[in-house]
Amino acid sequence: MFKWKVQKNNPPPEGVIAGAFEGSQVLTVTNRYERNPALRTACIKHFGVTCQACGFDFESIYGELGKDYCQVHHIVPLAEMEGGQYVDPFIDLIPLCANCHAMIHRGDKVLSLIELQNIITKSKYA
Repeated sequence: MFKWKVQKNNPPPEGVIAGAFEGSQVLTVTNRYERNPALRTACIKHFGVTCQACGFDFESIYGELGKDYCQVHHIVPLAEMEGGQYVDPFIDLIPLCANCHAMIHRGDKVLSLIELQNIITKSKYA
């Protein structure tokens, strides 16, 4: 099991701050893209809740807390769907764990499922 321990009187490495003020409230105005919960439900019913990139299953690790949980990824990001478009939950959506979902969106372009699977495969056998 991981152990978290407070390190008193132990200075951080050079160039690393020991602490800083944060938590101020800031008003932000942004665009939000509407999602249809029925599409998420249909995707999960079709594919299940196992990550389609790495195979992670939340319930197998977290028990009841993770039961029926998985994020759903839009293969074409909603922000690129100028004004909204028809979404097929069996073609346009895919279940991903939080880590894979974050990695697929990290960087300059959204990775395809195959690109992410190739990265995962290479790291497993490197």
